[in-house]
Amino acid sequence: MTKKPFDYEEFKKSFASRFKESKQLLGKDGALTPLIKEFLEEALVGELEAHIESGEDPNRKNGKLPKTLKTNFGQVEIQTPRDRNGTFEPEIVGKRQRTLGLDLDRQILALYARGNSLGDISDHIQELYGIEVSTATVSRVTDKILPLIQEWRSRPLESVYPFVWLDAIHYKVRHEGRVISRAVYCCLGLNQEGYKELLGLYIGENEGARFWLQVLTDLQNRGVEDIFIACMDNLTGFADALQSVYPNTEVQLCIVHQIRNSIKYLSYKDVKAFLKDLKLVYQASTKELAEKHLSQLEATWGSKYPKVIESWKKNWDRLSAFFKYNKQIRRIIYTTNIIEGFHRQLRAVTKSKGAFTSEDALMKLLFLAQENICAKWNRPVHNWNQTLAQLSIIFGERLKLNL
Repeated sequence: MTKKPFDYEEFKKSFASRFKESKQLLGKDGALTPLIKEFLEEALVGELEAHIESGEDPNRKNGKLPKTLKTNFGQVEIQTPRDRNGTFEPEIVGKRQRTLGLDLDRQILALYARGNSLGDISDHIQELYGIEVSTATVSRVTDKILPLIQEWRSRPLESVYPFVWLDAIHYKVRHEGRVISRAVYCCLGLNQEGYKELLGLYIGENEGARFWLQVLTDLQNRGVEDIFIACMDNLTGFADALQSVYPNTEVQLCIVHQIRNSIKYLSYKDVKAFLKDLKLVYQASTKELAEKHLSQLEATWGSKYPKVIESWKKNWDRLSAFFKYNKQIRRIIYTTNIIEGFHRQLRAVTKSKGAFTSEDALMKLLFLAQENICAKWNRPVHNWNQTLAQLSIIFGERLKLNL
């Protein structure tokens, strides 16, 4: 039987008629959908005929089976031809293929990375493409990144990081029918080229020095041999845990955390005046001048707020570590603002979540979010060459550069 040749004028009339009736190009009732169906079915028949003609064994057509394809134009119902011998393997639409020209997995992961819920993603795909994707399917697609997360968590790290910031962020997770709090331990480093790098994310119970010890041991096992300066808050036992793994690492306690903790014990009417005097301490040009202002702070406020002053004096060695460096390095290490900025970006993605259904659900979203965030870390910190020159003088052979 001779096939009817393609008639362009007839095609235009047919398309115009369909579009006039449906008023839309895409979707189940779109004008393009029947044309896609017709094209695919004709192409499959052509593939089958070529297969039969090229085969050595006797073979023939053996009816058709219905198949639903998810495409950029919506769902398309097509009839796929079969052969008697069962040897036909179509290329344009494979036997087990259910999508065509539509990377649903990629789009689902992109939507999930922006904090959309499973239901929101399902609704979005339905609205955009006219395709029904269940929340269970969406969940299965996001589960595909779990092996990637494990691979990322165990990847080798560089041997030396001049600066590392350590802090935790907290989330609610459902566990055995109740909602509990989970701490996500974050390690952010600045490598020898001056680029920020997220070294790891770890989920544990409420933040504690014991778990931080496990985190630091993992960093060591993944190749981190030396850290020059670690910036952290004053969690009990935290600094000691770090120096048990990295005994040569200098600890810089976060000045901002210390200030916040101080404010908790101040009367509201004294906050402004106290902070004005305190600023003279941590903004001093030298450690000697800072200690002089700290003594003045004690003379002015010590009798009224002895615990606050005692805390500054007790932690002074680790609070004042930054004074031995130039202004550029001081700006980098005296607070944990760098990692807190990273946390704010995570919060922007997770803010719509009340409680995560599981730790895996939490980790999947954080992993995808950090990929988007870290992709923007494509430049070294400001004036890194000058900072590197200072580090080479201070830390000498500990700085292992690939020259």
